[in-house]
Amino acid sequence: MSGTLAKIAEIEAEMARTQKNKATAHHLGLLKARLAKLRPGEGFYVAKTGDARIGFVGFPSVGKSTLLSNLSGVYSEVAAYEFTTLTTVPGVIRYKGAKIQLLDLPGIIEGAKDGKGRGRQVIAVKIIENELEGFGIRLNSKPPNIGFKKKDKGGINLTATCPQSELDAETVKSILAEYKIHNADVTLRSDATADDLIDVVEGNRVYIPCIYVLNKIDQISIEELDIIYKVPHCVPISAHHRWNFDDLLEKIWDYLKLVRIYTKPKGQLPDYTSPVVLPYSRTTVEDFCMKIHKNLIKEFKYALVWGLSVKHNPQKVGKDHTLEDEDVIQIVKK
Repeated sequence: MSGTLAKIAEIEAEMARTQKNKATAHHLGLLKARLAKLRPGEGFYVAKTGDARIGFVGFPSVGKSTLLSNLSGVYSEVAAYEFTTLTTVPGVIRYKGAKIQLLDLPGIIEGAKDGKGRGRQVIAVKIIENELEGFGIRLNSKPPNIGFKKKDKGGINLTATCPQSELDAETVKSILAEYKIHNADVTLRSDATADDLIDVVEGNRVYIPCIYVLNKIDQISIEELDIIYKVPHCVPISAHHRWNFDDLLEKIWDYLKLVRIYTKPKGQLPDYTSPVVLPYSRTTVEDFCMKIHKNLIKEFKYALVWGLSVKHNPQKVGKDHTLEDEDVIQIVKK
């Protein structure tokens, strides 16, 4: 491990010494590709429960355990010194009918992405963002608009649908050569960087919505609080005093983009107490059936839907119909 850390440090030092411009873009792209291959990828595994889950990531002793305790009632050891949480502590909250798992992760330290200290086991403000970047986690961003397909022969075929400020054919070939890829089709559909291409080639990057929770607002002025409120993706709170938890929960709900579907048995009123909760990317009637039971789709004939996703209430729909939040559905079997 020490040899790997030494190589990481050596590459990072060379990158820091290298001035960033068009002439050095090829060399920097090569270094970034080598660095990406050396990063450690270990982490905790916590069994998923509920409809979604949220990880609390931050420096030691900033109030993560207090926030978890006050939100969900789960006790996580709290003290004013570093690393009181030495393992991942799960809790669960119910909000707007959804069951949301909360994970109090051990305090991250600078250098965790390189395998230093307990931070190596954490999950795998700028310092935290950089650490997460090193684990392949991309915050509040979308996957690069790059087409990438390996092939058996024909060399590297590069197509750009718009002007490129960093990547050219030589740089792309050098980065792919680091991964022993010599035959592939690459399509750049936006002004891409070397990091973008590396993310696509690695194929294991995770794109996650992120909320920056700024704790201890009881220790700042109203003027400072007004400034914080203007920062994108931020929610100021006091975990100890439970201040502004309503705003935090509402922000969490917005970022999770969950869709609640209410069931209506034939001849009965809809059940508004226990919605079936779906991720926004999978909200068809078929997705709904699969969430209930995988055999339900085999018996499916059609569905009656009430709500925003239909023009008439009720409306007869098939399995490919896309549902919207708080729709009511009744499944008719064959």
